[in-house]
Order: sequence, then C-alpha cells, then structure tokens
Amino acid sequence: MVRPEWARVISLAQKSEVAKRKRGLQADKMPELPDITIYIAALEARIVAQPIERVRLASPFLLRTAQPPITDVEGRVVRELRRIGKRIAIGVEGDLWLVLHLMIAGRLHWRPPGAKLAGRQSLAAFDFPSGSLVLTEAGTKRRASLLVLNGEEGLRSIDPGGIDIFTSDLSTFRDALTAENRTLKRALTDPRIVSGIGNAYSDEILHAAQLSPFTLTHKLGPHEWERLFAAARRTLMLWIDRLRAEAGGGFPEKVTAFRKEMAVHGRYGEPCLTCGEKIQRIRYADNETNYCARCQTGGKVLADRGLSRLLRSDWPRTLEELEALKRRWK
Repeated sequence: MVRPEWARVISLAQKSEVAKRKRGLQADKMPELPDITIYIAALEARIVAQPIERVRLASPFLLRTAQPPITDVEGRVVRELRRIGKRIAIGVEGDLWLVLHLMIAGRLHWRPPGAKLAGRQSLAAFDFPSGSLVLTEAGTKRRASLLVLNGEEGLRSIDPGGIDIFTSDLSTFRDALTAENRTLKRALTDPRIVSGIGNAYSDEILHAAQLSPFTLTHKLGPHEWERLFAAARRTLMLWIDRLRAEAGGGFPEKVTAFRKEMAVHGRYGEPCLTCGEKIQRIRYADNETNYCARCQTGGKVLADRGLSRLLRSDWPRTLEELEALKRRWK
C-alpha cells in the first residue's frame, strides 16, 4: 500500500515538469529521420548541380577531419545528398562528401548569398551562387560536427548500419530487433539496429502500436510485430508529410522534437489524445520516455528512475494507485 505522505512529492514533481515545458525551458532534441528527410529535400531543390563556391568556418571545433582538406570541396558541383542515420551527407564531384551531424542543438538555415556569420551560434556557412547554407548551434556545448570523407568507403566508416524502415520488410525488421533481447525503446533508438529513429519518434511509434517501451523484443508475438512495423512506417511517414506541408516550398526553420500534435512525446502530465489519461514518463540521464499507461501498459505505471528510487516500495504501481494517492493529498 502506498503511503499518503508521498502524494505531495509526486504531485509537486509532476507540476514542476509540466510548468517547465510551458515556460519553454526544455531544450530541443536531436533531429530524427523525418526532420533530416525534410532538410535533404529542401537542400536538393537548392544546391544539387550547384558549385560550392566557399566554405567558411567560424568554429575550429566543428571540422573533425584533416584529410581531405575542407578546401578540396570548393569549386566542386554538388551531385547528390544522402541520409546516413541522423547525418546529412552532401556529395560533390570527385566523390568527396561533406557530412553534417547536427546532434542536439544544430540547425540549418538558408540565407542570401554571402550571409554573415553573426553571433556565437553561427558555426559555418557553405556558399552557393543562389544562397548560403548556414549551420548554427544553440547553447555553449559544441557537439555538431562536419566531416570531409573520400568515397563510399568513407561513408561506410560512419554508418552505424541500422536498417531503413522504408526499404525493409517485416521479416527484416523483426530479425534486426531480435538479434539481441532488448526493450523496444532501446531497440528502436539503437542506430545499429534501426536507422534514424530517436527518443521522440520512438515514443510516438510505441504509442501508435499500443506497446510498452519496456517490452522485450523476444517477448513479442506475430500480431504485435505486425502492429509495431506498421506503426513505425505509418508514424514516420505521417510526420514527413506534416513537416513537408509545414515548410511548404520554403526552407524548414521550425525543427524541434516537441510538437503539440504529438501523441505522447513531450506531453508528460497532459491528457492522452486517444484515451484522455495523463501521459506518464520514465526519466534516465538527460532523456525521458513518454507513454500512456492506459493505451500501452494495461494501466501499469512504469517505474520512474528518479522518484521510484526515492519511494522504493511505496511507488504506485497502477494508475488507480496513483490517482488514489493524489486524492488523499487533496
């Protein structure tokens, strides 16, 4: 039985997190497959068949390779773009590749030709005849990176090897996720298993599939695999279409992992759009998993690593226990 004195601890913690998000203090998360797909589509329309006139670096920490030198890409025409996991690869004449990893706070912007690199957030500009592609990174931690690689071998060296959800079939998907017995959340976000899915869209996929993030891959039945595979494809395509419509013909400038239309991600404490129950969370390190206990776990409240360690055996195991605890405090 849960002791009623913990009701205030749980209630205040939940209210604090909800208030933090409403004030906009939660940092943006790493762009994932839908965001990278839209970035690439916008870039293809602007820079393919155009020469890179100049590369300007404002931060010496951005470039992580020494050979080939960055100046080797200048004057060469862009031939194609590719997504490698959560990276954007720009291929130019001579089989050289510029590979951008935006990490958490990196963002791309399309500016007029010769745009100035103003402010501490501006890290680099790639100048083309029709405009400049500017890379910025918010915050003080410099995690975004730029690589210059040679040929297909260079690209393979940075590819984690995860499957592409849109070019794989159900059997390939199941085989990849069951190579090791992991939780669904970990399996979906491991770049060595599935390409391009991170914290945000894994939450959305698991909610759409009505599966717990803690379910082990070796425990899924045939119908659950079908549901998960269909939910992954449907969810990612839904957001690609939404982001494309949002950008219109312009360059995508609102790249964020927290969107009001999302079913569960970033909506801790808010009502589930399917059943109306409040969204729960599991916190770990700098990340959290959001889920609906009613839709995904049969009403079971999964242990939050922060509060559950504090409450130990007093942690409420079900939605009913959690609500009863809150009523006692009121």
